[in-house]
Amino acid sequence: MADLTQLTATEMVQAVRATRVSPVAVVEAHLDRIAKLNPRLNAFVIIDEDGARAQARRIEAAIQRGERVGPLAGVPVTIKSSIDVAGWRCAAGSRLRANYIAAVDAPLVARLKTAGAVVLGSTNTPEMLMAYETDNLLHGRTNNPWDLDRTPGGSSGGESAAIAAGCSAAGVGSDGGGSVRVPAHYTGICALKPTPGRIPATGHFPASAGPFAQIGVVGPMAHSIADLTLMFEAMAGPELGDPSAAPVLLRVWNDAEMRSVPVGFFEEGGRTPVTPETRAAVRAAAETLQRAGFDVQPFCPTNLDLMRELWWDIFGRAGGFVLKPFIGDREADLSPILREFMSIVAADPPLTLEQLIETLIERDRIRAELLAEMERFPVLLCPVCAVPAFRHGERSWSVNGQTVKYLDAMSYTQWWNIMGNPAAVVPVGRSPKGLPIGVQVVGRPWEEELVLRVAGEIERGVTDDFRLSIETRHSKLETRLHGSDLCLDD
Repeated sequence: MADLTQLTATEMVQAVRATRVSPVAVVEAHLDRIAKLNPRLNAFVIIDEDGARAQARRIEAAIQRGERVGPLAGVPVTIKSSIDVAGWRCAAGSRLRANYIAAVDAPLVARLKTAGAVVLGSTNTPEMLMAYETDNLLHGRTNNPWDLDRTPGGSSGGESAAIAAGCSAAGVGSDGGGSVRVPAHYTGICALKPTPGRIPATGHFPASAGPFAQIGVVGPMAHSIADLTLMFEAMAGPELGDPSAAPVLLRVWNDAEMRSVPVGFFEEGGRTPVTPETRAAVRAAAETLQRAGFDVQPFCPTNLDLMRELWWDIFGRAGGFVLKPFIGDREADLSPILREFMSIVAADPPLTLEQLIETLIERDRIRAELLAEMERFPVLLCPVCAVPAFRHGERSWSVNGQTVKYLDAMSYTQWWNIMGNPAAVVPVGRSPKGLPIGVQVVGRPWEEELVLRVAGEIERGVTDDFRLSIETRHSKLETRLHGSDLCLDD
């Protein structure tokens, strides 16, 4: 059989269950790849070799005894280091949390283990998750496997780099403003931001509580939409510690039901222009769905700029307020990226109690208007970000003769956090420099299954030529291992 790191999670499960492949061999292949690539990627902060091998041996023994194994049996996964894994340091990239050791697994981690997933380790983040680039004083900078001079995004940048490079079959990140979707877009993988409460965020730092429960979620990242679906189904379900939890059952959409759902798309929205290849990727996704029998029409929701302002009130202004007492007098221990975020927050006047209440009320009003519009188009296609993966430290770009600033470039994901919509990312195209371009598939709250089905249709129709295969991507990477650069694209 080919290199075991070149199998999708779905293929791994099938091979392990049929005893064509040993879960121990799968884990060893991924540990070997981590040893080879992580020194240059710096995606991992913990690699639990002994624990992963022990988990794999238990799964193998269960299969040999003829016992039933879970839907993720033998799949090596990684966990963002802001999510609790029992006995591990979960520092969220901060010296201020360097001594924090999780006492118990977060519910989603426990569910993955019950499903048979093998947890390899945890991955790097920007400090306190407050950036779209992954770098911190505790663990250093993570690099994009397509180009080491570029970021894999943030705040789930370690996850995206590990999965894209084949060091992990799938993983879990978190998303308060695009933090699983932007990294997926930057590294050519898939990701899902679910409805708040659909996957329990209990055990995540910072906590998804109070107004942050409306925007902060945890979500899967993987090579394919099928793998994403496996991860989602293993983790989904209510949990008492999540304030947004609701008893929503998994739903199966058959082909006829799915194709009867009208789809709206927009190549550009709000005040932020996107690159030509980004527009082309959205068009390609829309045309793919049309060929598959969907009713696809141009449509752009109203109030996008207002959504962005409301998101910043919660994520930025309120978030900065919450971080201040945690930081206290230890500003000297902060990473430059977190200092940068705090300076952006400080440029705005403090959020008053009256403004916070007004923001929450306005958010609900605008959300009702959006959901009314989505009665006509329950699924939307749009960009993930204005630009492809940027070089480390860049904070503005020229797009169509207009300067696009750092936070504005990411507004295409921020809208759906404040509105609470599920949104998946599927890779669709490439930039002129060969960098991945993803497209966002947005649905109505609690309709993740429909979002994933539609994203899967796009993946089947568009991305085979783009992604070629995991084998080809790995081959490109291997050819650069001994050169001056590590890059998935020549």
